[in-house]
Amino acid sequence: MHIQKDKVVSIDYTLTNNHGEVLDSSSGREPLAYLHGNGGLIPGLEKELEGKVKGDKLVAIIAPEQAYGLRTEELVQEIPLKNFHDASEVKVGVQFQVENEHEVRIATVTAVGENSATVDMNHPLADETLHFDVEVMDVREPTKEEMEHGHVHGAGGHHH
Repeated sequence: MHIQKDKVVSIDYTLTNNHGEVLDSSSGREPLAYLHGNGGLIPGLEKELEGKVKGDKLVAIIAPEQAYGLRTEELVQEIPLKNFHDASEVKVGVQFQVENEHEVRIATVTAVGENSATVDMNHPLADETLHFDVEVMDVREPTKEEMEHGHVHGAGGHHH
């Protein structure tokens, strides 16, 4: 069975950056299961996996534009400390989630002043070229429920 839209795919992967540092890996965990073509993976990786079959191995090198985007200065903002629930928690390096109607972003505090904090809402992997070392562990049809919900259910998505 080939990987195509609406197939459930399980992959083992290791993600490294240009310096060869491991950023993420499924090693020692369940393979990552996702519903192909539904935005579960970054676009560049879905494109590389398209058409592959169980047992295929690939190395995908994905430019930032097809991964987590390029850094933009507009996403660096100064926020008054009174806007935070608890200003004493606002320290450099603290990360929190910011939601708008389109997406959830991870924001990182980069500076704290007397009355405001500088917050960077660029994705932590923005500007990074990502190197994925991937093995396709399984490709299967989705269950009716998975199709309706648009994502995989259960631990690693194992249902036989």
